[in-house]
Amino acid sequence: MKMKFIMMQTRKLPELLQIVLNISLFLMAIVLSVLLMKETWSIFSSVILSSEEIDSYFAFTDELLVFFLYFEFIALIVKYFKSNFHFPLRYFIYIGITAIVRLIIVDHDEALSTFWWSMAILVLIASLFLANTRVVRKDH
Repeated sequence: MKMKFIMMQTRKLPELLQIVLNISLFLMAIVLSVLLMKETWSIFSSVILSSEEIDSYFAFTDELLVFFLYFEFIALIVKYFKSNFHFPLRYFIYIGITAIVRLIIVDHDEALSTFWWSMAILVLIASLFLANTRVVRKDH
């Protein structure tokens, strides 16, 4: 009798964890949406409302890439819910490429590290090519 009860509880555990994951991702999507709106306002105010020249184009580009990172994470969460609770690999690769481009723009002092980050982007693009093949891709 006790073993049967344990087996029943074990079967319910994945469902409970799925509910916790879904609620957590929903809350994260709300937080990311608020941060996306804040970043949008920051970009808008620095470009449109500011009468003086942009101080640093690197800082502006950094803000713009952070905006796209927020956007990509929100798109990833939306895709998760639309594709029956599955994260497509391609979206993680897009986020990785964007994050590395941001890193290169912000911290480009050492040529060798920039080269290695560029090689990492190349590897991610090759991975993206492989992930988009019909054999691997399941969201047609």
